[in-house]
Amino acid sequence: MIFVVNGTKMNMNSWPRNDSRKRERKILYGKPVPPVKRELLRHRDYKVDLESKLGKTLVITKTTPQAEMGGYYCNVCDCVVKDSINFLDHINGKKHQRNLGMSMRVERSSLDQVKKRFEVNKKKLEEKQKEYDFEERMKELREEEEKAKAYRKEKQKEKKRKAEEDLNFEDDDEMAAVMGFSGFGSSKKGH
Repeated sequence: MIFVVNGTKMNMNSWPRNDSRKRERKILYGKPVPPVKRELLRHRDYKVDLESKLGKTLVITKTTPQAEMGGYYCNVCDCVVKDSINFLDHINGKKHQRNLGMSMRVERSSLDQVKKRFEVNKKKLEEKQKEYDFEERMKELREEEEKAKAYRKEKQKEKKRKAEEDLNFEDDDEMAAVMGFSGFGSSKKGH
């Protein structure tokens, strides 16, 4: 097979094998091809669903569509990944991001953007502290104390029951000795 590139005849043996993609793009069909402009990398605005298939049993046949097969299906890349860790690696990877139209470069933040982000996070933290209600916390502590008291009372009652059972056994031993039975056939010597 013979190719004509920039007016030069080339066959498969004379084609440069270890050439970079940029150079191939420039000489392909005799005219330079502009590089694809991709968006900068940005964070996901959706939650990745990893728990929905957890613990489920699924019957897979030859006619089952690929999206319903075992594992996690990526509809952007049209592939199935077998476990959650590899799925996260895939959706954060270069191939998936390119299919989404993004490069792996991140936008540089300016000092003003960082300061604004700190202010927003500080406001969120202050709102959380305002939501903290002293009376509500005291009520929770009282409830915990009451539960602890009830638990200790139950433990004491249990100890008393065991002590009473032990006394009943001693009374039976004394009664047996009075009646002339010495320990109901045990080898233990009585009083």
